[in-house]
This record gives sequence, structure tokens and C-alpha cells, in this order.
Amino acid sequence: MPRRENRGVRRQPVARSRRTFLIYCGALRTERDYFDGFRERVRQGNVTLKVRQEGIDPAAVVRAAAGYRDRSPDRFDEVWCVVDTDQYDIDAAVVEARRCSVQLAVSNPCFELWLLLHLADCRAFCRDRKEVERRLHKHVPTYDKRRLNFADFAPGVNNAIKRARDLDPTGTEHGRNPWTNVWQLVERILEGT
Repeated sequence: MPRRENRGVRRQPVARSRRTFLIYCGALRTERDYFDGFRERVRQGNVTLKVRQEGIDPAAVVRAAAGYRDRSPDRFDEVWCVVDTDQYDIDAAVVEARRCSVQLAVSNPCFELWLLLHLADCRAFCRDRKEVERRLHKHVPTYDKRRLNFADFAPGVNNAIKRARDLDPTGTEHGRNPWTNVWQLVERILEGT
């Protein structure tokens, strides 16, 4: 078989375009700390995460995210709001998200459910945040919602995606308990790495 001649022409590497995500979180630091830690995990990929925290009720978070995006309309490929149902009217946030073309990552009853799914399956009804936190403390005794250590959860990201998807494969039943579709956001981010 004849050898191909190298004519000194170097092929340029094929550059994949970077995907840029704007992720807005509610008032508690837990969600922001998680995605700040996650940003470090995917930093070498073709993904950029801009994580912000503002507002308290989900509809206000959606409006803040849309306002931030609209100040730099071409900067972000996807805009997501990470919210809990807790004591909030999530239906108002769903309507606002559709109106503003923003994606929602909802957890019922709270974001700590998503964290718990990194470590264990959870299919039983969860009365409130405190109950989910008690379950979470069984796996991470040092868990503190005011200062989340992403390293406690990093090894279980793929498990969390699978477990959350198993709760509702369509990712649309935010009225279920327990339920979260944060897996959809995390999966979208991982697709770009």
C-alpha cells in the first residue's frame, strides 16, 4: 500500500461552538453553590455557565433572568431558572417562563431532593424541605444549605440524572412529590462537554 505524502499542510482542528447557559437561582445559596461547583467540573468543555441568584418567589426569578438576558440578547444560548415549589405558586412561574421564553428546572418540594438523588433513590412523599434535609443528612452529615460542598455530590451526578428521570421520564409533572426536572438542565450542560 503506497504511503500518503505529507505535504506540510496541517489540518485545522474542528472547533465546536461554545454553549452558554444563564442559570438563575432563587434566594437560597444552595442552588447557586451547586451550579458554581458544577461549572468547575465542566470548565474544560465547550460550555460556559453564568450563575446568578436573585429573587425569592419563582415568578420573580423568571422575570429577573429574562431581564438579565434581554440586556445582552445574543450572549446566552439557553436561560434556565432553578426553583422550588415549597410554599410558592409554581403555576405562575410556569406561565411567566413561557411568556419570557425561559426554561424551568423545578424541584418538589425543594432543591435538596435533587441533591439527595445523587446519593440515594427517593420515591416516598416528602412533606417539606426539613424532611428532605433529614434524609440528606443521613448520607452527608456535614451538609449545610448555607455552604454547599459540591465535592459531596459530584460523583453521583449521573445517578441523580437517572433517578430523577425515573421519577417522571417526561420531566413535566411538577405537581408530583417527590419530583424534579433539574436533570434536564444538567443533561443539557453535559451534552456540551
